[in-house]
Amino acid sequence: MNYQKISKTQADRVIKAPSWLRSIFKSFSPTWLACIPLTAVIVIVWNTAAQAQIYDDPVAANPEQLQIVLDSIFLMFCSVLVIFMNAGFGMLETGFCRQKNAVNILSKNLIVFAIATIAYWAIGYGLMYGEGTPWIGTQGFFFSGDGVPYGDGNFPDAVPPSISFLFQVAFAATAATIVSGAVAERIKYDAFLVFSFLLVAISYPITGHWLWDGGWLADQGFTDFAGSTIVHSVGGWAALVGAAILGPRLGKYSDGRVNALPGHNMGFATLGCLILWIGWFGFNPGSELAADANVPHIAVTTNLAAAAGAITATFTSWIKDGKPDLSMTINGILAGLVGITAGCANVNMLSAVIIGAIAGILVVFSVSFIDSVLKIDDPVGATSVHLVCGIWGTLAVGIFDPEVSIGAQILGILSIGAFTVIFSAIAWFLIKATIGMRVSESEEIQGLDIGEHGMEAYSGFVKEADIIGAGVPSSMGSGATGSDY
Repeated sequence: MNYQKISKTQADRVIKAPSWLRSIFKSFSPTWLACIPLTAVIVIVWNTAAQAQIYDDPVAANPEQLQIVLDSIFLMFCSVLVIFMNAGFGMLETGFCRQKNAVNILSKNLIVFAIATIAYWAIGYGLMYGEGTPWIGTQGFFFSGDGVPYGDGNFPDAVPPSISFLFQVAFAATAATIVSGAVAERIKYDAFLVFSFLLVAISYPITGHWLWDGGWLADQGFTDFAGSTIVHSVGGWAALVGAAILGPRLGKYSDGRVNALPGHNMGFATLGCLILWIGWFGFNPGSELAADANVPHIAVTTNLAAAAGAITATFTSWIKDGKPDLSMTINGILAGLVGITAGCANVNMLSAVIIGAIAGILVVFSVSFIDSVLKIDDPVGATSVHLVCGIWGTLAVGIFDPEVSIGAQILGILSIGAFTVIFSAIAWFLIKATIGMRVSESEEIQGLDIGEHGMEAYSGFVKEADIIGAGVPSSMGSGATGSDY
């Protein structure tokens, strides 16, 4: 030790001190050693202040109040995840469709959330959650943020109604977005907006009221935890009716053949699928309506079903068509997610895998059936994913949950389906008779980006149609023609 740097008294103390203390003294300078009592003082003061804050803060001091805050933040987070699913739908639909319609599809998927928000705020929320009859709500129109009665006994009473509105409007917009994919590449922009408003303002909230606000279907024992039927099948029925009335895209069915009109960007489609997969962790766990111990189970069953759907859809298409189809892998994931949505809180993990696996198989054959047998042109397979797998998922609750009656599930599927089909048919025919549903043939050939919006998604890039026009042979997919692009 260098005694020149310390006093003789200090040196004597060091010499007489035990070896372990001398080691500590050697390791730290006097400045560091002085920090020890200062740190102790800071810890004591900090702890005292924290304790005082807990006792002074009514939220921290009251566990029930703290749970309300936690539930509210949890539901807000889940709402944001579900709202972000609009980006997933936009990317998926754009990728599955042709490049000449990219701007139109992106625009529809962006504005539909705005339309849905206003429609649900003005009319839909009151019809769905306002107090009224077992068939329809009659209060709460033009939602003001407080004082709106709603009869859903599952929703935490003390959570602010505003968070209920935000979470529910995200679901309502999803139903409208499903329709966009099935009628893509030939519907007029204004016709789609009008129908979206009507669906979210009237049809979706009425059938939602029947179950989620304690209506007549709830009394019959019908169960649909997060909306395989209430959200997805409703969107699927509306999409199927719209696509049937609208008719197929030009060139889809010719000379007795079903022609492929391949999408232009599978990267977009894959990104959209992954965004939707992530967003579903807000869709299903958020439907618990509280941050409780069941949320992790819901998240795991949701993920297992998606994974199982991806695997079975991939191998089914591989066996059926000779090659693994990326579009079927994507739709298999979504099919598994839709299928588990009704029962994610009430089935075990093995059941979730089975539900998702069956959904993945169903979606492959459903796409072929709707396309080839029914001759209904659905560019993205929306009806197969959301309608067919939504029905399967709702039935699966009655199969895998012994406390749920399969008869009640069938009643819910049929009643909601019938109402949605009738309402959608009336709405679509009225739109067709007034402002019209379909763009002109020349607009469809040129592309809705130019015809409806006056802009291109890929302005300045060489497109396949330009190459064909120059006389260069094309390597386009089966059944496609230059006009398709």
